Amino acid sequence: MATKPLERKPEWLKIKLNTGDNFKEIKSMMRSKTLHTVCEEAKCPNIHECWANRTATFMILGDICTRACRFCAVKTGLPTELDLAEPERVADAAVQMGLKHCVVTSVARDDLEDGGAMVFAETIKAVRGKLPLCGVEVLIPDFLGREASLRTVLEAKPDILNHNIETVERMSDRVRSKAKYRRSLELLARSKQIAPEIPTKSSIMIGVGEQWDELLQTMDDLRAVDCDIMTIGQYLQPSMNHLAVQMYYTPEQFALLKQEGIKRGFKHVESGPLVRSSYHAHEQVKSAVQA
Repeated sequence: MATKPLERKPEWLKIKLNTGDNFKEIKSMMRSKTLHTVCEEAKCPNIHECWANRTATFMILGDICTRACRFCAVKTGLPTELDLAEPERVADAAVQMGLKHCVVTSVARDDLEDGGAMVFAETIKAVRGKLPLCGVEVLIPDFLGREASLRTVLEAKPDILNHNIETVERMSDRVRSKAKYRRSLELLARSKQIAPEIPTKSSIMIGVGEQWDELLQTMDDLRAVDCDIMTIGQYLQPSMNHLAVQMYYTPEQFALLKQEGIKRGFKHVESGPLVRSSYHAHEQVKSAVQA
């Protein structure tokens, strides 16, 4: 049950709308190729900025998630589609957009034996086949802890393996559906064991009721499994049916969190009110590789 939301968003959360030619072109292209983006499905606040700059995060495996996380705007239910031609369409769209860095995520598909891992792998290969110089980042679900599924994705050699921890351990069961805090840490640790050369990344949204010391502990937990990149953003309630915002952090507090992350050894920390997991993704991976 959502609690009453805070009355007014602060000034620093105001979003600049940009519906120029690039935005309209990308929206039209996504519809023509019957592709989904997490930018739209999750109501990302940066969609206008990113699409105006010709960047987008593709969401594969349909637009219906088998989980019902209390922070997420993506539709939930029992998926009916498994589109094996989707990887080629994603690659075609990446070519049309002229991408240098492609981010691919998905809904959770707990109805599939491998959780959709093979489609992730085929998408990586398809993008590489048509855009050899394009970096490919994947933001994966936990695959219910299946090591074989993680191996399938890693064997396709993404440039970065991203899995979001989402919140602090105390809040995890309340905020997430089926996902487990320790399972997420285990996935990130296992990724480093299987493919230590592939940087790992995780994200947390704040403002759902966590304490400052819990945020620092989450950083310590991620560094303990050698996570390379961390992103931190303000949680925004997508509807009255979702968790209410308990606190709006200031830009100064986000800057302090970035300092704490760098101090702990992350190669890159992206921290700000409107930051989301794939925000400025190209710059993040560049920083991680150069660090």
